Amino acid sequence: MNALFVICGIGVFSLLAEVFNLKRWVTIVSFAGLVIAVGVILLDWSTISYYYHGMLFFDRFAIAFTCLILVISIFWYWMSGDFFKGEAHRTDKSALVFFVIAGALMMVAFNNMAVLFLGIEILSISLYVLAGSNKENLFSTEAAFKYFLMGSFATGFLLFGMTLVYGATGSFNIPMIADFISGHSTLPRFLYIGILLMMVGLAFKISAAPFHAWAPDVYEGSPTPITALMSTVVKIGAFAAFVKIFSVCFIKFNYSLLLFEQGIMVLTLIIANVTAVYQTNVKRMLAYSSIGQVGYLLLAFSSDNAHSSGIVFYYLTAYAIASIMAFTVIQIIETNKGSANIINFHGLLKSNPLMAIAMTVSMLSLAGIPPLAGFFGKYLVFTLSVSKGFVALTVIAVVTSLIGVYYYFKPIVAMYQSAGQPISISKSQKVLLSILIFLNLITGLFPDLVRIF
Repeated sequence: MNALFVICGIGVFSLLAEVFNLKRWVTIVSFAGLVIAVGVILLDWSTISYYYHGMLFFDRFAIAFTCLILVISIFWYWMSGDFFKGEAHRTDKSALVFFVIAGALMMVAFNNMAVLFLGIEILSISLYVLAGSNKENLFSTEAAFKYFLMGSFATGFLLFGMTLVYGATGSFNIPMIADFISGHSTLPRFLYIGILLMMVGLAFKISAAPFHAWAPDVYEGSPTPITALMSTVVKIGAFAAFVKIFSVCFIKFNYSLLLFEQGIMVLTLIIANVTAVYQTNVKRMLAYSSIGQVGYLLLAFSSDNAHSSGIVFYYLTAYAIASIMAFTVIQIIETNKGSANIINFHGLLKSNPLMAIAMTVSMLSLAGIPPLAGFFGKYLVFTLSVSKGFVALTVIAVVTSLIGVYYYFKPIVAMYQSAGQPISISKSQKVLLSILIFLNLITGLFPDLVRIF
């Protein structure tokens, strides 16, 4: 909980920095605050705490995902230095980013559906503004508009579902709802409708098919640092919320919801991976990749929703590290060449070997090639699925994963072709890419370091 206070405090400080002319301190205080927040949450590692009459609950699950979000936020802030360089709106951008992080932390620690809704809205409203923060780019404005419209629809589904659940159970408290459901053999039919509507609303947030239509355009049109934020911090928070509510609150409806959830999973895997093959813009390709990764996470969760948290945590860790690495390279390419089209990756190995190696490691990890972290993430998912008897679904996942290998290799092949123009990269970016490469390798070679559940 103290970590949440630190993050909110930095957000408020960023707003006050504009008033008291403290802009030059925003970047230093923000980065230091993230490091302090990680230290604070680690001090609470072995404790279980309730706050605000039980509306927030920090157990091992919430603390682990909070720590992951904060660590990834540190790397994100490191890669996004250029996003905060200009004097104009620096404090506003910093405040909005930290409110996004605060919303994500609330989404992993909620113990009441009202807090879940509050966390989602704090996160979403801030992202609507950040997606359209590049006012000189029409695509950025379009991204913000589309994200706002689709997010509003998702919120409507989620709120309607919560209303029906409350009407059936008489409570917003997660444990009380779970106890009510488990203690009654006959339940109102509209409770089932409410649960399905909540699943649809959260499926929008995690960008699962067929509720993914907003993601490619929003990811491509938003500033690259914001796309990276959506793809990592927001994805982790949203999927952790999905796991928490359907593994604790509605676990009795396992078999009732399973067919619907597996249908979403199959559509997500097929649509995302097949569509990504035809993309020529690496940023848009990674948008479909992000959607496809949700399919593998849903496979793990639907195979064993009560005991898959460790695998989900490991998979999200591996995915987030690879994504931050890829978006760091994309941001540098866009700065030097204007866009992230695959043609602009030609000759990257000769013009900047470190960037080429980092992008290669990232793509291979996302594709699931050993010994990188992404391989063990998919291996754990497939092993769990087969052990629970979902062989057909595992076959579909393996086939779509092989399709993914094809489009992940497209930028790799481009980088190793011909010669390219020299690309400038700062020492800070070199250090960041080196650390991320190392973390990906270590996470892949020693997966038990991350599997904490």
